[in-house]
Amino acid sequence: MSNLHLGLPYPGGVVDHSSSLANDIGALYLNDEYSDVTLQVSGHTFHAHRVILAARSQYFRALLFGGLRESHQAEVEIKDTNLTAFKVLLKYIYTGWVNLSSEKEETVLEILGLAHQYGFEELESAVCDYLKETLCIPNVCVIYDMAALYTLSTLRAVCEDFMDKNALPVLSHESFYSLSPSALKAIISRDSFCAPEVYIFQGVHEWVERNADLTQEQIQEILSQIRLPLISLSDLLNVVRPTSLISPDQILDAIKAKSESRDVDLQYRGYLMPGENVAVPSKGAQVLQGEMRANLLDGNVSTYDMDRGFTRHPIDDNNGQGILVKLGTQCIINHMRLMLWDKDQRGYSYYIEVSMDQKDWVRVVDHTRYHCRSWQYLHFPPRVARFIRIVGTNNTVNRVFHVVAFEAYYSKQEVELHKGLIVPRENVAVVGRSALVIEGVSRARNNLLNGDIHHYDWDSGYTCHQLGSGSICIQLGQPYWLSSCKLLLWDCDDRSYSYYIEASVNNRDWELIVDKTREACRSWQTLTFPPRAIIYFKIVGTFNTANEVFHCVHFETPAQVGSENRPRVRGYDHAVAPVRPHHPSPSDDEATHRSPPSTDGTAGSGAGVVAGAGAVVDDPPISAVVESSRSVREGLRVSARPELSEEAVARVREEGSRWVREEGGGGGGGVCVAREEGAAGGGEEGDPGELLLEGAAAVEPQPQRTQDTHHETDDPDSCTVLPTV
Repeated sequence: MSNLHLGLPYPGGVVDHSSSLANDIGALYLNDEYSDVTLQVSGHTFHAHRVILAARSQYFRALLFGGLRESHQAEVEIKDTNLTAFKVLLKYIYTGWVNLSSEKEETVLEILGLAHQYGFEELESAVCDYLKETLCIPNVCVIYDMAALYTLSTLRAVCEDFMDKNALPVLSHESFYSLSPSALKAIISRDSFCAPEVYIFQGVHEWVERNADLTQEQIQEILSQIRLPLISLSDLLNVVRPTSLISPDQILDAIKAKSESRDVDLQYRGYLMPGENVAVPSKGAQVLQGEMRANLLDGNVSTYDMDRGFTRHPIDDNNGQGILVKLGTQCIINHMRLMLWDKDQRGYSYYIEVSMDQKDWVRVVDHTRYHCRSWQYLHFPPRVARFIRIVGTNNTVNRVFHVVAFEAYYSKQEVELHKGLIVPRENVAVVGRSALVIEGVSRARNNLLNGDIHHYDWDSGYTCHQLGSGSICIQLGQPYWLSSCKLLLWDCDDRSYSYYIEASVNNRDWELIVDKTREACRSWQTLTFPPRAIIYFKIVGTFNTANEVFHCVHFETPAQVGSENRPRVRGYDHAVAPVRPHHPSPSDDEATHRSPPSTDGTAGSGAGVVAGAGAVVDDPPISAVVESSRSVREGLRVSARPELSEEAVARVREEGSRWVREEGGGGGGGVCVAREEGAAGGGEEGDPGELLLEGAAAVEPQPQRTQDTHHETDDPDSCTVLPTV
């Protein structure tokens, strides 16, 4: 038999007549049928039903069934209640429905009060949402007062934000003078209530004049929130003094503070725009100093190279002027994002200062001791600023400071700081935070940082270095205050490793932070050390029970609880924004930067990646070379030779470990050595010592390292690496 014949509106035998139930109960509204209690409100009588009132409200449950006198009365008086608002509320009790838009604003506010008093939380929330949508200059002060009275924090915050953005109209509106003393004090005490201080004083003066019942103590509490040193000398004498609200001594103290205090020490007000980048032309921001100024604030973080897409200043001949940004108005900021030019592995040092008058500056970021790269995520205590100055102090390649993008925010994110550095809770050794592996051998440059802790085997998924030669080195994007790290050692068999870890802020001065040279270590390593500022981690293997290579699958800092159990995560940390698409760049042993194009405009030799004693080839066109652990032990170095012909590659595959030279190729041809996996001379078959390097590459004897040739130009790629001879 069909559901239709059974009278079932839904398949599965479900009967839903809840709408009929709601209609039947709603029909009892103001109906004296079955009524067992009468409510008296302002002389009007309402027939009601105890059980319905009690079921809908804890207040009425206690009143009518809690053993109070009203529990036995047929008529109950509801005192001090607005008649119209109560009638709307009573209808809501019976029907669950109310049309706020059809009610006067005063009635809506009364309904909010009754909903709060009688414990109708859903109605209270709905009224708050409605009031947020209808906020305007005439009603914001009244709504704010009520939100403060009933401790409605969300509604109060919305009102504060609205008043912050409309301070001058609010100050001049009639409703401002009806604020309660506590509400007025809370409003004008906010740094983000941004208006000329003399206008705030005039608004307070008028408020005092219209509220004659104020005590002297209340008046003084309000006046104490006015920042007299921010008022000009002329206005102090001609506007403030004649009112007699401020004593002559207080005026003299304000004049003294203006003349003797640093400008940065004055308690300025500023506009607060949480989560909005205020350093954009649409908000009036502009770059006043620096070369190629148009690029800094255009928001383009993908189209830039050695000639375009950045703003710069010379490091030596700038007299500390740096790159100067003027915001459209004075703003409260506590967070900046700065993108340093990052087409190679150079490091920059810099500091950032803010000012209100372009004369007195306060330093909010000091990274002059550190090598920083790519995106910088900077936090500091909130400051009111109109001018921001970025000054580069060092570039590891040349004497020019390059910035691709700059952003300034007020962030609500809670960030712990120590000595001006972020104490991170999340892993910052990720590409999305500008971290990079600058030394070590692997199939892909950042295998160590990609978060993949499940997909590794004998052939791939790890980064390694030859014992006794080189290391695995990670560079973070900026300095952090760190005290822990975690790494996963290759553990597909029962081998164990010994190692130590050093840390540095400049890739020159190293401190030992972890010593495991006398221990047999396997798999996950959770390590702690005394807190310190760190940019570089150097992991140095000293022993492997299976062969002469140290293998590491994963690295993170600070150590994350339970990270060994998390699912695979590839690529960037998408919680961090903004992050441009990553473009891998070549590096060398010491300066860690890319070879530039030659002076005749042809491509240079840095098409592959050389990291320390090994190599990483990015996006290879051909699979050509197998490098054995013996090759690494013999101090060989792999460098890319994209001009190597397919014929030479075929000969490499055919002749195994024999040397093959391709004559006549661009740049003098290439030298290759190859060995099939498991061939003689390496470790056991499939051993991690057998490294498959995908790309047209050549293995050459490691020469004596040569000094980089530095060109004193402002070109980001002006540093040349002398070719291997």
